Amino acid sequence: MKVLVIEDEPALQTAIRQYLEQQGYICETAPDFPQAMAKVNDYDYDCIVADIGLPQGNGLDIIKELKALESEAGIIIISAKDSLEDKLSGLDLGADDYLTKPFHLSELNARINAILRRKHFDGNTNIHFNEIRIAPGSKAVFVKDTPLTLTSKEYQLLLYFIANQRRVVTKTALAGHLWGDAYDQAGSYDFIYSHIKNLRRKLLEAGGEDYIKTIYGTGYRWSDQ
Repeated sequence: MKVLVIEDEPALQTAIRQYLEQQGYICETAPDFPQAMAKVNDYDYDCIVADIGLPQGNGLDIIKELKALESEAGIIIISAKDSLEDKLSGLDLGADDYLTKPFHLSELNARINAILRRKHFDGNTNIHFNEIRIAPGSKAVFVKDTPLTLTSKEYQLLLYFIANQRRVVTKTALAGHLWGDAYDQAGSYDFIYSHIKNLRRKLLEAGGEDYIKTIYGTGYRWSDQ
């Protein structure tokens, strides 16, 4: 899953990015309002963590832009101001949560996880798709109760497919969500083919079905239909 952190304090931005990457997220950053607006207009994210007070702009205006774009990203506002007015303004605009600085990185991670579960998996702690069960807390995957050993990228690929089940996902979208914004304009997608081939093989060898449908010339769809 891909997260955008919009934060102008270099130390805090780095700390959040490093922590979230350790949790298995693809984490992109923006230090000011213009760069943040360019990011949200050019790329898709699963969750956006946005400071309210930014150089050259306001985090609340980024939320307005996301809603105008009909973005499905979860939104968490962070701010040094413990202000009820700021909190209510952000929530009224469509933010999902609010954190006041200083905060523990583990709390931010828990809130991101909660938003993603709520948006993609109906709030369930464990994710089920037919014979496949995923426990995001431990990143464990089971096929008919048989443990499945996946690489980090294979795990993220499986989670992304199930979160977007029955939708066609393009090769560009897969590249961006699994390897970051720098890869979404890649001329070659051989690395995607390799990871999909390995994920499909491991699921089949464990007794699972082949849910990865190739949409030629476009991308893939995860479906049991």
